[in-house]
This record gives sequence, C-alpha cells and structure tokens, in this order.
Amino acid sequence: MLLSKELSKINIECKTISEQEFKSLGLAGYNDGEGVCTFLAASKYAAGLSKGITMILTTEAVYDELCAANALTDEYGICIVDNPRIAYFKLHNALCERDEYRREQFATKIADSAKIHPMCCIAENNVIIGENVVIEEFVSIKENTVIGDNSVIRSGSVIGGTGFEIKNSDGGLWTVTHIGGVIIGRNVEIQQCTTIDKAIYPWDNTILGDYDKINSQVQIAHGVKIDTNTEVVANAGIQGRVRIGKNVWIGPNSAIRNGISIGDNARVNVGAVVTLDVADGLAVSGNFARPHAAMIEEMRAYKD
Repeated sequence: MLLSKELSKINIECKTISEQEFKSLGLAGYNDGEGVCTFLAASKYAAGLSKGITMILTTEAVYDELCAANALTDEYGICIVDNPRIAYFKLHNALCERDEYRREQFATKIADSAKIHPMCCIAENNVIIGENVVIEEFVSIKENTVIGDNSVIRSGSVIGGTGFEIKNSDGGLWTVTHIGGVIIGRNVEIQQCTTIDKAIYPWDNTILGDYDKINSQVQIAHGVKIDTNTEVVANAGIQGRVRIGKNVWIGPNSAIRNGISIGDNARVNVGAVVTLDVADGLAVSGNFARPHAAMIEEMRAYKD
C-alpha cells in the first residue's frame, strides 16, 4: 500500500517527502516488524523506531527537528500531516473495513470434549476451543479467540471484546477499531465477570500463558502479554501492551499503566498504582508504586 493514496481515500491532506510501500500499521516500538507504517507525534519517540518500519507519519516541525539532529535515514519514507496520531488511527479504522487487512475467516472449531453452557454466546467464526474446556453461562467469546485445553471461563466473562482506545477529533470522541485476537493457554482459569480485550492490530494478540489464574472483575486490555503461572486478583486493571512475566502476583485493586513490563516472580501488592517497569523478583506497593521495602521505611519515618 502507498500511504499518500490511502490517506487521500479518507480525505486527509498530506505532503510526501519520500514514499515506500507499507503492509501493516504499528507503533514505533510495537509492531510486527515488516513493512510497517507508524507515526511520530514528537521527535523524542524517534529513538524507539524499531526494525521493519518503512513509512513515518509526522508533522513538519518534528520532521525538521529530526533532520537537524540527523535522526532519520533514507530507509524511511516520510509523510507530513497536521495531526499524525489522528491520521494514523483514522487510517487504521478505514483499513479495518477491508477483508484483505483483516484476518482470514474460518468456521469456529469446538472440541467434542468441551463443556459449553447453552446460555453462553460464541462467535460463529474465528474461534478455537480446545479439549475439556469449560465455558459457563452468560460468557461471550468474540471472534479471533483461541482457548487452550482444560481452561475454564466462568460466568459473565467477555473474551475478545473491543477495548477502550478513544481519540478526540472532528468535534467528538471516537473508538479505534480492534481486529486482533486473544490467545488463552492451557489450564487457565478466568473467574466471574472478567473482560479480556482483543488486540488492536490484525497481527497482534492479547495473550494469557498456561496455568494463569485470573480472578473476578479483572480488566485486561488490548495487547497485554502475560506469561505462565501468574495470578491476577479481583478488580485489578491492566492497561494496553503491558508485559507480565512468569510466576507473578498482581494484587486486588491494583492499576498497571500501559506499555510497561513486570518481570518474572514480581509482586504487585494490594492497591498499587504501577507506572514504571518492575524488575524480576521485586515487590512494589503504594501510589505511585515503589519497592515495598522502601515504602515501609517511608511509613516508619513518617510515624516517627
């Protein structure tokens, strides 16, 4: 695809400095790594440009800054627009209307040994449900969902719904289309009234690893990746593109901001508001979260 041509179809004016074809969309440091179109709303994000990006949407001012700093090479095509973030997501929504951009459709496949309650709702296409899976009443399983063997989805949960990615332009708020997927591993349990959103992009998935246990009323947003043997306790909220390691404990009522990483064997304690990466084996507490031992020392000092 050619970016100038695609933007003209949705009535977005642009100036092309140079142009290369692109195959998919993705963020500067979060994409599928092959023929990617991304956007730069500020020059500081250029440091995160990953391999495989061919086209960049940006403003005239940011482009001039990057040229002055010799931060761009000839490998990138450049397209100038007034608001690169809005242009990018409008382009994404337009491409999502095309069959060739979306995932290939297939009839839903459910293993004979799966125990599916008659009062749940499973999409007719693009769902795979493995052996001995249990799905209770009032569960909704959306397209592009894979559920591994022996997993349990309890009442009222929604798997593969559209996430909360909202933009503001043209006098109102609008939702970014989600056409990625959800992959749930083997021996996973998801308890009552939990929501797990599908990823935004067709190449991406929200992933729960084998033996993960997710409590009731947990929100897991688009593109989150959780490794194996991890517990997420009631009312936790995990924002988009978070990466969580093995053997992690995410406490009740905790909030984890988008795009950060939590290492193996880490612990996010009750009510923590996590805004920075958490190292392997570290326990964090508080708002904003910091190492648990440091928080205890602060409390003791305050008491004294």
